[in-house]
Amino acid sequence: MSEAINKAVLVSTQVAIMEQLPETGIPARSPLAHLKQTASRTAPENPGVYLWELALKTHLALRGDANNADFAKGVEAATGLALPEVLQSNHNKEWALSWIAPDEWLLTGPGDQALTMEMALREQLRGHYAVINVGGGQTLMRLAGPRARSVLMKSCPYDVHDNNFPVGKVVTTVLAKSQATLRRVGDDDWELVVRRSFADYVWRWLVDASQEYRLSLSQPPQGASTNRSGRTQASPVEI
Repeated sequence: MSEAINKAVLVSTQVAIMEQLPETGIPARSPLAHLKQTASRTAPENPGVYLWELALKTHLALRGDANNADFAKGVEAATGLALPEVLQSNHNKEWALSWIAPDEWLLTGPGDQALTMEMALREQLRGHYAVINVGGGQTLMRLAGPRARSVLMKSCPYDVHDNNFPVGKVVTTVLAKSQATLRRVGDDDWELVVRRSFADYVWRWLVDASQEYRLSLSQPPQGASTNRSGRTQASPVEI
């Protein structure tokens, strides 16, 4: 951590914050890096499911009182996002803020901005709160395509029907024999927050559960719609 950053943090907040990005020349590896090396590069025709990892993103856990106006204003001032309501999320072009518990939220975004965002939050927040970098302990997966919901229906007990799980909703639930935080980012586009130690297991489960729907281990082609035909198009989250 540079002397300038260290001094700024200590003067303003009396909290020492460590830059967790590796130095130049040291490769960073996501929890699923080993699987990408062996993944098939051949995509099926007209895939029904797309699965890919959003690797090495920033994950900041926020704790505070949602009823405290100063806390809510501080979060919005630092992130540009209002605190979401229960089981909801808010997002802009780079960041997403998801409700996790009555006093907890998860902020995800660009992987090289963790320190900058943590410092911004600590500059804006006062009183009883916590900002914790949890990026080393979890990763993001995206599941998209016209049969993505069918995969989730086979994999978790929570009701993911449109009437119960609209775009923007967030739920932490059982997934296979693990758990994940599900966020619906489009009609047929889902984000999963998975703990690092279960990432390999969850990935392999989703791959197996998706085989019957013509799985592609890649992002959808640029500009391609992953929504079922005849459905109202929802604005996807660009993270």
